[in-house]
Amino acid sequence: MGNQATAFAPASVSNVSCGFDIMGFALEGAGDTVTARLSGSPGVRIGRITGCRSPLPREASANTAGPPVVALLHEYAPGAGVEIDIHKGIPVCGGIGSSAASAVAAAVAADALLGTALPREKLLELAVEGEKIASGAVHVDNLSPCLWGGFVLVRGYRPVDVVSVSVPFSLWCAVVSPQIEIKTDHARKILPKSFPLDDVITQTGNAAGLIAGLITGDFSLISRSLHDVIAEPVRQHLIPGYALMKEAALAHGALGCGISGSGPSLFALASSRSAAEAIASAMGDVLRETGSPYATLVSRVGAGGARIIS
Repeated sequence: MGNQATAFAPASVSNVSCGFDIMGFALEGAGDTVTARLSGSPGVRIGRITGCRSPLPREASANTAGPPVVALLHEYAPGAGVEIDIHKGIPVCGGIGSSAASAVAAAVAADALLGTALPREKLLELAVEGEKIASGAVHVDNLSPCLWGGFVLVRGYRPVDVVSVSVPFSLWCAVVSPQIEIKTDHARKILPKSFPLDDVITQTGNAAGLIAGLITGDFSLISRSLHDVIAEPVRQHLIPGYALMKEAALAHGALGCGISGSGPSLFALASSRSAAEAIASAMGDVLRETGSPYATLVSRVGAGGARIIS
């Protein structure tokens, strides 16, 4: 056990259109970094927070990075003190796993600092405590790809059962993030409490088709399956330019396009890096024409998960 440990946790796309709360994959090129160090005062204190446009809570109980460390200390190191610094490399409330990345990075950094060497399943359990703050619910479709890396299927929640899914090496993703915030808890509250049976059947078929397409490398099946009849019809009005961005993505060869998490980011899958770059540019053009600020990210689908970097 040293005096300090720093962990990186990547951004992620969740839901993946037809996989509401049960699918997600890690992204390259963006993530949060959390440094944990031993403190002379018992409990958890948040030190510096950098990289974010708007202020984040500095109380450990109100910041998604705090509760995972609090829970770890309570169970494995009562009386110990840990101070954490957070660098946000992911926009807050942007739909690509900002709260999940902070929670996972904090759990991984504190685990390394204290030498507890916890399995990923336990680290996920700790990280859930942080994600509850952002969404008010237990869902791990951002947390699990952020921690494990790759593409994951959350087969069940009682207990949580995470399955890694192989994906074609040539599968890429374009992400366009309008510079607005959509709070996860609000995006969940506007969803209906029940859905027509026909919609449930359609969504289930699409989810099964997407997993089958990923495993077999069938891009046509992936494309036919990337449709959401549950969340996106309700949430799309929260995102200015949603319809035009999706239209632009499909016109430039996207296999499919949808809302990442609760938005406002949109993701589009593509069969090559060059295609993903062209799609990202076309989607960005829609926002640029309206004068709306945005950011783009092009990544292979299923990047590496959380890791200690120092």
